[in-house]
Amino acid sequence: MTGNMRAPRTRGLLSGTLLVLLGLWGGLLPFAGPYFGFGFAPDETWVYDTDRLQLSIAPAAAVVLGGLIVLAGANRVFAMFGAWLAALGGAWFAVGHTVAALWDTSGVGAPLGTGEGQRIAEQLAGFTGLGVVIAFLAGLALGRFAVVGAREAARESVEPHESERSGSGTTQPLVYGRYARENPPGEAPYPPRHGDQPVAGEQRYDR
Repeated sequence: MTGNMRAPRTRGLLSGTLLVLLGLWGGLLPFAGPYFGFGFAPDETWVYDTDRLQLSIAPAAAVVLGGLIVLAGANRVFAMFGAWLAALGGAWFAVGHTVAALWDTSGVGAPLGTGEGQRIAEQLAGFTGLGVVIAFLAGLALGRFAVVGAREAARESVEPHESERSGSGTTQPLVYGRYARENPPGEAPYPPRHGDQPVAGEQRYDR
């Protein structure tokens, strides 16, 4: 059972890396986006308020932390926890604006784009589309860690047999009549003495 909890560190390499990068993108876009004319009002960099904390920083932190766990996790349960954490962060990116309106959160600001296409792209890249992609990658990582690969199952089935073979080199007593002698591994057995009869079930060694 313990062996089934282990997983190769490379299993979450790609998905973990992408989750970390997307989390950083979502957390930094409202603050650094105005440098490139792609972001949210006001048209100033590094403007902080509690709305951005709730809608950008908090989910970004969850996604980055979850991605790091997936990236470095060698335990299935721990890596799956990281995937769930990243999935929750992605879900909050996608629906946070709608849910936060229940406690009168105004949002991070209107998109900076003047054209309709850019405004849609900013909204998708910063929140809705970003959250969907993060949730997809987290679900993919969750599925990969939930399944035991064929190679791992084969390796785990071989390891107990190898351990049994390695521990099988114990000394065996050879009994001749009333006498018993230890036969260490790698040494020739003691030959029976003249007149001794082997006990039932033992092997007879001829001189």
